[in-house]
Amino acid sequence: MIAPSSKLLLWVTVVVLPFALLAGVVPASAVVSLLLIGVFLLVVMVDAFGGLKNLAGIELSLPDIVRMSKGRETKMELRIRNERQTKRNVRIALAWPREIHAAEPEIDAALPAASEWSRISVVCTPFQRGRYPLNSAFVETASPLGFWAARKPVSVRSEIRVYPNLMTERKNLAALFLNRGAFGIHAQRQLGKGREFEKLREYVPGDGYDEIHWKATARRRKPITKVFQIEKTQEVYVILDTSRLTARKPEQNSEAGTSVLERFITAALVLGMAAEQQGDLFGMLTFSDKVEKFLRAKNGQSHYNACRDALYTLQPRIVTPDFDELCAFIRLRMRRRALLVFLTALDDPALAESFVRNIELIRRQHIVLVNMVQPPGVQQLFTGADITQTDEMYQQLGGHLRWQSLRELQKVLQRRAVRFSLLENERLSAGVVAQYMDVKQRQLL
Repeated sequence: MIAPSSKLLLWVTVVVLPFALLAGVVPASAVVSLLLIGVFLLVVMVDAFGGLKNLAGIELSLPDIVRMSKGRETKMELRIRNERQTKRNVRIALAWPREIHAAEPEIDAALPAASEWSRISVVCTPFQRGRYPLNSAFVETASPLGFWAARKPVSVRSEIRVYPNLMTERKNLAALFLNRGAFGIHAQRQLGKGREFEKLREYVPGDGYDEIHWKATARRRKPITKVFQIEKTQEVYVILDTSRLTARKPEQNSEAGTSVLERFITAALVLGMAAEQQGDLFGMLTFSDKVEKFLRAKNGQSHYNACRDALYTLQPRIVTPDFDELCAFIRLRMRRRALLVFLTALDDPALAESFVRNIELIRRQHIVLVNMVQPPGVQQLFTGADITQTDEMYQQLGGHLRWQSLRELQKVLQRRAVRFSLLENERLSAGVVAQYMDVKQRQLL
């Protein structure tokens, strides 16, 4: 398609309108005026045809897969093919999804002569996690005389994958993964001596009688002691709730598009990084009214990438979680003792009762940690801001009653050897990793 340019409108005003007015005022000059107008129109038509030809041989190419992080500016390479290898100036507009903001919606590119391919960088910022196809673009170029802007759609094939932004956890991650004072993951002395057999050695005064290997002692005719080491390659599973309760905002002033599930996904990936650093096996399970995705615990960068790919497209579902099916699935599929880190919401009394009833299936075999983001306004009485209005008093009383209900749930789960934690939104990732390191140090697995 072609569109008139401002230059054409200017020339119409300068040429067509004066001669048309002259032909109406002076009849004797009508023939000459119409002839000049016709010549001008012919030139304009020829220029339009030349503008359409200028678009021939222009093709666009994008990477098949582009990986980005939510909220971070990213550069994407755009390749332009100039089949004629002539000097051209083109304008390109990509059909961006609405979840991705381009720094320049329209890109001006000067294609040099004697070069078939040109490359330019496109800067964009995604604001929503997920998978987005980019299948079309538009190319525009001026006609030879500049009277027209010739445009055509161009087919491109690219997939944009927007992952959770772990850089927002930079401060917490720096404190967790760097050895700084009292914070971070340190090489601490383990409590106990370990339970995994490592080797045999000769008896040393001070070894306990329970450490003596009696068969080896009889075979070698001298005391032989068993040596144990700290357990390695333990299994850690993150179990994410994607039901209706995780669609809520973690804070009252949270930005649009931010939900509790976003925080859960970030915490799960951070815990995966910590488990990888400690040499443990990391797996994940997502559920709502059914078990949706299950990745058995492994290690390595490829497995971490697989977990990240399984999480970045998750969206909350407006359904009620089914803890009956979840716990039955865990009991049947996870035979080996593991650390299960639940990321869910239990402030609904009916769901909390269902969770307590079904956790009996797995609590004796596995170590269970339950974490929940503290809902807005749920806090102990007299710990918030000063009350200035009557409505605020009732809001604080309601928040205190909900907080008391969660405290009672914590005691009920504690009697069943299940640790329940109510964590602040910004401290969720740090709290989950701290719990994991505490389990590692105490050798509870």
